[in-house]
Amino acid sequence: MQARVKWIEGLTFMGESASGHQILMDGNAGDKAPSPMEMVLLAAGGCSAVDVVSILQKGRHAVSDCEVRLTSQRAEEEPRVFTHINLHFIVSGSGLSDKAVARAVALSAEKYCSVAMMLGKGVAITHSYERVNNA
Repeated sequence: MQARVKWIEGLTFMGESASGHQILMDGNAGDKAPSPMEMVLLAAGGCSAVDVVSILQKGRHAVSDCEVRLTSQRAEEEPRVFTHINLHFIVSGSGLSDKAVARAVALSAEKYCSVAMMLGKGVAITHSYERVNNA
């Protein structure tokens, strides 16, 4: 996998993935775009959400929505790395069981989400969830 990051102005940079997608990043506390650290947090949430939805769909569960709310703590001093991240999943669907959602979250956390697993080597990562059944 390859990518490119190009300086635009000030502390604003344009990232381009090998697949040709572009995203703006801002090192000035997210003034114009997400900061690189926000991007890392979003990547963990996105990777895990893809896993959870995919696992539930492959299990033929009627999932209609999945949201991940991420909270984090960072070190007070430089380098201001993440010290804790919680991924809280809110999963909606028809006839979803706690067991199915818990299994999907656990599989993402323990086996599939490469972003969270990579971060987990230096960050305490926790997962929680709530299930919402649609009528």
